[in-house]
Amino acid sequence: MKTMNCKQLGGACELEFHAETFDEVAQMSRDHGMKMFQEKDEAHLEAMYQMQEMMNDQDALKNWIADRKKEFEALPEK
Repeated sequence: MKTMNCKQLGGACELEFHAETFDEVAQMSRDHGMKMFQEKDEAHLEAMYQMQEMMNDQDALKNWIADRKKEFEALPEK
């Protein structure tokens, strides 16, 4: 089991996500982001806006995801 937090995944808070795979932790982050969007949390809305800007550049997005995967893989098991 590895841990990443919301900020590490492009969000705005320190909420931790615990998962066996990067895909699992990414899904938890997306679910959290949707909840924060529904709650109109300003810090998360700003983080989402920045992520949307990156999505306009597919190469930048692919590189960002690859970097997060590498970061996840390098984390110690807990």
